Amino acid sequence: MTAELTAQVCVVGGGPAGLTLALELAKRSVSVVVLEQSGHFNRSFRGESVSPDSVWLLDRLGLLDRLEGEYAQMHRMEIIDGGSTVMRTDFSDFDYPQPYPVELPQPALLAALAATAGEHPGFTLRQGATAVGLLRENGDSGPVTGVRARTPEGELTVRAQLTVAADGRFSKVREMSKLPYEKLPLDRDVIWLRLPFPPEWDFNTYRIRILGGEHGLFIPTHPDSVRVGLNIPKGGLRDLRAQGLTALHERLDRLAPELSDSVRTVVDSWSETSMLDIFTTLVPQWSMPGLVLMGDAAHTLTPILGQGVNHAIIDAVTLAPLLDDAFAAGGGADRLFAAGQEFQRTREEAVRLSRGLQLRQEKLFALDGRAGGIFRRSLYRVVSSSHALQRRVLARAYFQVQKPGPIEAKKVLARPVSRA
Repeated sequence: MTAELTAQVCVVGGGPAGLTLALELAKRSVSVVVLEQSGHFNRSFRGESVSPDSVWLLDRLGLLDRLEGEYAQMHRMEIIDGGSTVMRTDFSDFDYPQPYPVELPQPALLAALAATAGEHPGFTLRQGATAVGLLRENGDSGPVTGVRARTPEGELTVRAQLTVAADGRFSKVREMSKLPYEKLPLDRDVIWLRLPFPPEWDFNTYRIRILGGEHGLFIPTHPDSVRVGLNIPKGGLRDLRAQGLTALHERLDRLAPELSDSVRTVVDSWSETSMLDIFTTLVPQWSMPGLVLMGDAAHTLTPILGQGVNHAIIDAVTLAPLLDDAFAAGGGADRLFAAGQEFQRTREEAVRLSRGLQLRQEKLFALDGRAGGIFRRSLYRVVSSSHALQRRVLARAYFQVQKPGPIEAKKVLARPVSRA
């Protein structure tokens, strides 16, 4: 039996992009149905890094107070290369209302977004709903008019004036739409694992460790753990597994000996790890009649500087008022298509700048050999010694929305809870 829903907007994907958009639309009295493939919000090893701009936006959405106690605020970033500290950044040196990134587990963020959106009429969230087809006028060539989904209860049809693809870096809706795109693989993948937080580390600092061609990201994670991302060559997971867990343990020994004991205790099988395929996606056209792509579906980014969630949230608060204006003017297909095109024009340059910064960092991380290491360390030391250079480099990633001004954020000190 096929059930049917009707809304002005159908959002496919209940991640940060889709639920933030749904909240912003529901606040404007635009009816919206969100289809989320998973039956819950418990997403392991998903992006938890929220950049300062998105923290600022979450505050203005009324969510930051609601999330108090659920996140860890980051005050510093340090890069150690070849055993020497080559760069230190103190986020309080940046004169913006919200200068601090936070580490916020996605289950808490998504639950807060869904609960807040649910306070507004016209919002519907269907979890366990997998999009399996697009509804089209005039066969495959006509405008998109909604989505067919598979649910545990049977098939669901959602008819909507606009469908929004917010279903991530492997977007099924993007594939079904036939919108062209180019996937650009990078030279590495990342192995993620989670370990107890070492007592000798400060819980409010991002750490990057580099040794020759190896590097690792060490991210404090609420409430008492550290997420570790270790680079491996593109497609190198099979070779690493063939070497056994000992090779993984020894790599961590070289980069972060503080974690040597815990990695042997916690990571006793490959099931305790997750592999992230690193690539970026170029999508020339983010919309077509009846459909808009947003977030990773429109512009996949890499893990560097935690830009995925950041751009997802900025996309949502940019797109929502454009759609609201289009609906207020009658909501015709032409007006909605124009809103999608304006959305791309507004956001494309910021995405391009973030992608460029990420790709430059990827190249620096990949430098190997004596000459490459000397060049990388020298460059980081130059940037570290100049506040103006740090502003120039990091502000492009972290401060695209906020305007300079006095710091409004209260400084939150976090400590891991006792594991005794």
